[in-house]
Amino acid sequence: MRERLEETNRAAASVVQQGTDSMGEVIRLAERRAARDARAAGHRVAPARVEFLFDLCCPFSYLAAERVDRIFDEVIWTPASTSALCCGTLAADPDSLADYRLSAERRALDLRLPLIWPERFPEEVPAAMRAAHYAAEQGRGAAFVLAAGRLAFCGGFDLDDPELLAEAAAAAGIDMQGWLHALGEVSRDGEIDAAGRALLADGAERLPALRVGDLLFWGEDRVDEAAAAARHLAARSAGAMG
Repeated sequence: MRERLEETNRAAASVVQQGTDSMGEVIRLAERRAARDARAAGHRVAPARVEFLFDLCCPFSYLAAERVDRIFDEVIWTPASTSALCCGTLAADPDSLADYRLSAERRALDLRLPLIWPERFPEEVPAAMRAAHYAAEQGRGAAFVLAAGRLAFCGGFDLDDPELLAEAAAAAGIDMQGWLHALGEVSRDGEIDAAGRALLADGAERLPALRVGDLLFWGEDRVDEAAAAARHLAARSAGAMG
């Protein structure tokens, strides 16, 4: 079940070797975690309550997820509906959609990450979001989101294809019966929509978003700012305890 994800990773790595000025390396999940665990503690963000809110149909969520997984030790991965947050979809405004795509492509180049558009973009992927919701419940949110994001935006695949979801679930180590059952649980949509509406109520304008303690940072370009806030909160907490 993992062949397509492995092919996507190999293809992206091949692109990197041919032109590192425009693309960044896509690292396999096991390798990424091993490298992160091997880093010295002084180079890691100290524990702080961090929640990452994302939408799998959002390219900026994909671009941010790669860094969120590297920077933070512990993260709550929460799927949130873009349409609930933005009160509509990009598909309704072709001009805005074109600007959005261009902005994502430029940002991917800046980050040296691959970006290939799925054929159905910008359509939502409700089945994939339900699977992500289930993965997060099982403590496998990061692994699933990274695998799904790479299939969608490194391979250009349709995430609502059950075969593709099976590959992402297998890569994340999620039990098959669990995620298959989750695909049909429409009740999960309500929680995903509610997460988007909560962000709107808190003043966010787009995904992804990071909650660090009581602070909210929305937009892919604020990941580093959120990391700095997490370090500050951790240091202040340690000082108070000392």
